[in-house]
Amino acid sequence: MKIVILDGYTENPGDLSWEDLAALGELEVYDRTPAGEIEERMSGAEAVFTNKTPISRHAIENCPSLKYIGVLATGFDVVDIRAAAEAGITVTNVPSYGTDAVAQYTIALLLELCHHVGAHSDSVKAGEWTKSADWCFWNYPLTELSGKTMGIIGFGRIGQKTARIAEALGMEIKVFDAVCRKELETEHCRYADLEELLAVSDVICLHCPLNSGTKGIINRDTIAKMKDGVLIINDSRGPLIVEKDLKEALESGKVAGAAVDVVSEEPVREDNPLMTAPNMIITPHIAWASRESRKRLMDIAVDNLKSFLQGRPQNVVSVLRQETV
Repeated sequence: MKIVILDGYTENPGDLSWEDLAALGELEVYDRTPAGEIEERMSGAEAVFTNKTPISRHAIENCPSLKYIGVLATGFDVVDIRAAAEAGITVTNVPSYGTDAVAQYTIALLLELCHHVGAHSDSVKAGEWTKSADWCFWNYPLTELSGKTMGIIGFGRIGQKTARIAEALGMEIKVFDAVCRKELETEHCRYADLEELLAVSDVICLHCPLNSGTKGIINRDTIAKMKDGVLIINDSRGPLIVEKDLKEALESGKVAGAAVDVVSEEPVREDNPLMTAPNMIITPHIAWASRESRKRLMDIAVDNLKSFLQGRPQNVVSVLRQETV
């Protein structure tokens, strides 16, 4: 079978091997695929893998040989799932490869907001400590997390892992999710409705999928319901936040700081409102990208295709899953 990878570079810039996937068929790997070349490169393929290259209804309808689409990520909004289902094409994702990496990165962003480690290191290297009249200095408020409340919107694997780390730091956890699984609650981690979570949280972390119910969930109205001085972290999907509203809240001080690893359009545009917002950290969508995480992703992607070829597909996604918060 012909297997095509549309955008393999971010998954494997050269430090991993595609040999296990190549063993399953005739493999073509493209580092990146421009929009105008997607259908041409998919032509004749029975299996196509994508990370962020969109596979539209038009592309699906114009690739009659296609039987399988493997998304090299957890989020699968890059594929027109309904069109794939109508064409009888199986679509899979990789649901749990990055749990540890993304949860760890969430806490890294939070600690940077609380301690400004990078900024203070830069100040020292610029000579500020050498010239200081005192034995120490700090240019930003330093915040202790113990006893504070973290609100987590979306309580899947990553949300759960983040909660466990935050609990270890002494934080109380409030969780909002469409599905309430009481067995996941602990003494310091409880479900709440969105209104309560917004009102009581000192830190709000987004770990939910992007769909019609979550797009723009952080906006002027929801920010107004938050505590003054709240911190906001998003390493899930950029469009969960109305970026101009977040910038306004940062400028007013309503939001004390924010850190995002994702934005509404990637790569980030120069005119993105967050690029000029104060107390704002932006990183280039790397929470998932530890080598360990990428190797795990590749292994699961290979297993997904093997299972499909054996007639017992795993990690299959559907329209229903896409529309569930």
